[in-house]
Amino acid sequence: MLRQATATLVLLTALLAGCGKSVPRIDQATLDGILHFGNGTEIQDLDHQVVTGVPEHKVVMALIEGLVMENPVDLSPEPGVAHRWEISDDQLTYTFHLRDTAVWTDGEPVTAEDFLLSYRRILTPSLASEYANMIYDFVENAEAYYRGEITDFSEVGFKVIDPHTFQIRLRSPTPYFLNILASHYSWWPVPIKVIERFGGLARKGTDWTRPENYVGNGPFRLKSWKPNQKIIVEKNPLYWDRVRVRLNEIHFYPVESAETEERMFRTGQLHRTSTVPLSKLDVYRRDNPEVLHIEPLLSVYFYRINVTRPPLDDVRIRRALALAIDRESLVKNVLRGGQTPAYNFTPPGFPDYEPRARLEGTLEEARRLLAEAGYPGGEGLLPIEILYNTSEGHRTIAEALQQMWRTNLGIDVRLLNQEWKVYLDSQDNLDFSLSRSGWQADYVDPNTFLEIFVTGGGNNDTGWSNPEYDRLRRAALETADPATRFAIYERMEEILIEELPIIPIYHYTRNYLLDPGVKGWHPTVLDNHPFKYIYLELPKE
Repeated sequence: MLRQATATLVLLTALLAGCGKSVPRIDQATLDGILHFGNGTEIQDLDHQVVTGVPEHKVVMALIEGLVMENPVDLSPEPGVAHRWEISDDQLTYTFHLRDTAVWTDGEPVTAEDFLLSYRRILTPSLASEYANMIYDFVENAEAYYRGEITDFSEVGFKVIDPHTFQIRLRSPTPYFLNILASHYSWWPVPIKVIERFGGLARKGTDWTRPENYVGNGPFRLKSWKPNQKIIVEKNPLYWDRVRVRLNEIHFYPVESAETEERMFRTGQLHRTSTVPLSKLDVYRRDNPEVLHIEPLLSVYFYRINVTRPPLDDVRIRRALALAIDRESLVKNVLRGGQTPAYNFTPPGFPDYEPRARLEGTLEEARRLLAEAGYPGGEGLLPIEILYNTSEGHRTIAEALQQMWRTNLGIDVRLLNQEWKVYLDSQDNLDFSLSRSGWQADYVDPNTFLEIFVTGGGNNDTGWSNPEYDRLRRAALETADPATRFAIYERMEEILIEELPIIPIYHYTRNYLLDPGVKGWHPTVLDNHPFKYIYLELPKE
């Protein structure tokens, strides 16, 4: 079948050439089975145990596969490396049976021990993985190991039964556990033997992720990586389900400029963009609606506040800033992409969960709070800086808020943009006052948003801590009943809105451009699209 498909493509290309017609670049890529993918920015790394961003996730999901993977239509869990599993009656023990046809790209088998050692690595404190809590929040004794309270890893809830049978024991029943395994790369294996050769078991940034060294187990393998130019992955001939993979290559482009990315799409250089320039949304609605996609997304746009830095250590100033934003005007007149104003943190769209917490207050109250804090009309307040990663959209939003705060509160606001990697370092090190932020759900449960702000959380990045919030989070993890758990989440959300270590601004939609020749692509609330199911076809005339 593969040989026949290749012959057909070659014949079609020859026929077009013989007719004297030049094939547009994107059409030629479609004929060649090469997906050109706008990925937004240059990635931090390909070590998926140390990265945190959406751009990184897109590339990693082509290269690595976990025990289970996502269905392309509804993202429900389906077999990955594990071809089947059992769940104990108490909902605590998951036993996975690994397929003996799953191998790494160097030909070595993917074994239960690979998963065991991968989890031990991410739970190594010196690695400083920002997603270590994704493991220790759920697995028995994993947090105790991470905190150094126990030193024997065999006491953690992972067990190798035999080379192709792996067991995970949870600390409490978690109805959405399989969804987490499928959707988040912190649970996916890393090639421990390869990483060991480059001394990176407890180090970031080693050479194991260079193309000549990289080893994965997903539907594609890494072919090349030219920083700030593109990453190319190619079909993995050793992948256990390779007959299903119809793309030959994916080219990921790190284009930070939305205008540049849109121009690349318009001139036939991309099949898909990561976003759409705000100024072009109405144009595409009118002239090319068939390529414009505006879809629901479990995501929130917000500003992190460094609560350790005066004067933002005063909740009155934080609340004044939050109340002085005209969110309705922002989404209607600036964004214009179906976004909704955010008066709480967790976005709408979670089944059976609708938080009661809501940021409420008037502009007069904001001015009163500022005066009570000692800065009437902004007098005496030093300039406050907004940090944002390079993007015309982020700059436009920052400029809109800058104007609102200047006009409504008399506050002088400065803007600072940094490229993605530097921006992430600044945020991690609390080297900012206000930081533009966004959070997209890692899985379909409110916990994926509210877990961020626990004390010492790898993605907290605000300096904020609240013992009651931490206690509630632990109680939620230990509660199997959804209604009881959601009630706990509602109280956590109330605490966030009371203390405001963050300023919620709007809830996203996913706006992007997609060539009609991309098939097998379905709208999903996580914007995850398993690449093994995607293929390309020239539109029929």
